[in-house]
Amino acid sequence: MPKTKISLAYDLETAYESAQEFASNHYENFPVLSVTLPREVKKHIAVVYQFARQADDLADEGDVNPELRIKNLELYEKQLTDCLSGKFIIDFWMALKNTINECNLTTQYFYDLLSAFKQDVLIKRYSNYEDLSDYCRRSANPVGRLVLEICGVRNEEAFRYSDSICTALQLTNFYQDVSVDWQKGRIYIPQIEMEKFGVSEKIFEEKQNNANFKSLLKFQIERTRELFAEGRKLLPFLPGSLLVQIRMTILGGEKILEKIEESDYNVIMQRPKLSKIDYLKIFGKGLLTNAR
Repeated sequence: MPKTKISLAYDLETAYESAQEFASNHYENFPVLSVTLPREVKKHIAVVYQFARQADDLADEGDVNPELRIKNLELYEKQLTDCLSGKFIIDFWMALKNTINECNLTTQYFYDLLSAFKQDVLIKRYSNYEDLSDYCRRSANPVGRLVLEICGVRNEEAFRYSDSICTALQLTNFYQDVSVDWQKGRIYIPQIEMEKFGVSEKIFEEKQNNANFKSLLKFQIERTRELFAEGRKLLPFLPGSLLVQIRMTILGGEKILEKIEESDYNVIMQRPKLSKIDYLKIFGKGLLTNAR
């Protein structure tokens, strides 16, 4: 029995190390794991990030037909359910279950994420902003709430401000990835708003960065900036180590919006991306206590 315990502890530690390596090796507009976070917090955030990224990849990556993507996501969901009941096919699920138990995480958030990833496979257009917001509610907001729970923040007002940040980050990613998503047959700009600004899908086919599209994207960015501004009200609720992380997260998203503007909104032709210098500046600003 003691031998099994030692083996389990070793595998658990290895799983967390693997999760942190996984998080470090994936590009995001914000630092997934900040150096300011305590070691125990880092490992829990890393395994939650790995769960979400792996599911997202099942919905998005590779040359796989939609039926198989849904089947793979359903299998992933079954593995989650098995994990919650103490059945693990690999050490990753054991680490996730350990994190859920130690941090008393709301398990519905994991299922919400999976429902959004399934939706990605099946739905390629959004009629209005409300429908898109509902997608963000399940595709992005659960991650922010899970991070807060991991760090011991359980306040409904804080959750709402976190939702504003996460929705803003998701929308920012949509504008950043306009060309990438078009190649996958997706448009994450509401159809009603495209019509309002006189933008048809032909613009993506012909790669036209015309005045109508610039006005449409300007409108989207201004609305997203308002969400980031609302989300900054979360900062006073946060412990010091997480405060720096979330501040850098907001700054990263806002920097992408700035880069889109600097490119004259030409996201159809090029995908804006943060450079190493951008990351260093964001890190420096993130450490400033007056950068709320």
